[in-house]
Amino acid sequence: MNSTNSAGPAITYADSGVDTAAGDRAVELMKEAVAATHGPQVLGGIGAFAGLVDVSALKDYRRPLLASSTDGVGTKIAIARELDVHDTIGRDLVGMVVDDIVVVGATPLAMTDYIACGKVVPERIADIVRGIAEGCQIAGCALVGGETAEHPGLMAPEDYDVAGAAVGVVEADALLGPDSVRRGDVVIGMDASGLHSNGYSLVRAVIAAQGLALDAHIDDFGRTLGEEILEPTRIYATDVLAVLADPRTAGAVHALSHVTGGGLAANLARVMPSGLAARLDRASWEPGPVFAQIARWGSVPQLDLEGTVNMGIGMVALVGADQADATLAVLTERGLGARVIGEVVGEDSLPEPGAPLERVVAGAKGVEGGAVLLAGQHPGWA
Repeated sequence: MNSTNSAGPAITYADSGVDTAAGDRAVELMKEAVAATHGPQVLGGIGAFAGLVDVSALKDYRRPLLASSTDGVGTKIAIARELDVHDTIGRDLVGMVVDDIVVVGATPLAMTDYIACGKVVPERIADIVRGIAEGCQIAGCALVGGETAEHPGLMAPEDYDVAGAAVGVVEADALLGPDSVRRGDVVIGMDASGLHSNGYSLVRAVIAAQGLALDAHIDDFGRTLGEEILEPTRIYATDVLAVLADPRTAGAVHALSHVTGGGLAANLARVMPSGLAARLDRASWEPGPVFAQIARWGSVPQLDLEGTVNMGIGMVALVGADQADATLAVLTERGLGARVIGEVVGEDSLPEPGAPLERVVAGAKGVEGGAVLLAGQHPGWA
């Protein structure tokens, strides 16, 4: 026997901080919610090593393309943790992942999730997954698998983070993107539900600097600060797919942009082809009161705010001008606020920025394409 090894108290896995029984309890609590996302195309149930989806319908595609995306929720989780409200975070996760897939025109098929935490609290984990399942139902997507990992010593007991991944499918000749954008297209902006899940490091810094309490009632919001900033991300998948499928708007949408990190202009620039530009007029929409309050509380420069949060527009469609009214009609019928916020022009026709708030954005996220010009001012903004 090696003399350096001395006998001591037995150390179990639970002693090291991992509670497998708590993990099993969390699975039991979430099973029903996960199963509710499963249609006949999902094989097997929760607990399998891999989720199985019957994709035999793809044989009817001429050239099916698989689309994939992965994302998280970011530091919005700190707000959820402070308020001890965890189900909305799951809906945020679905919106951030699935709507990136829809941007290319793909129908989401299946999603998986990953939760890392310092300590498994079964009820909290189940709340998170129930929110993910609810989001998947909204998006028409099956939740087919997931993982909860306990990391004692690496994360504090109350800490957790979430991530997700999804796959979808689109017919190759129905693919949306820069190649289909044309001069004269109009830019339709769809309402955000609030801050969505980007910019929370800035939001939290403003709240901390002002000493604001999350349970404080804010008249402009009609609810507490915490309720406002925890509002879940709007999920656009089924609304966008309805526009793509409606005979009145067949071929109307040329490209889509999901407004996430970096704000409206930077994300729209990702789908603008070289030589073209989107000219947006801020006067065409009014951001929700949360954006103005964050700006006032933190004296946040408007251009900095615009490069961080969505400013009230969460999804953008570039649409043929002759089908803009029909597109707006379909979205209105579905209860989604939307409006024309700009147009596509030749990049060489953009004026040189003159006013302090005129801003041209190009080359965002490493994409070398066209540009976006933000001009004018929102109603009610000085």
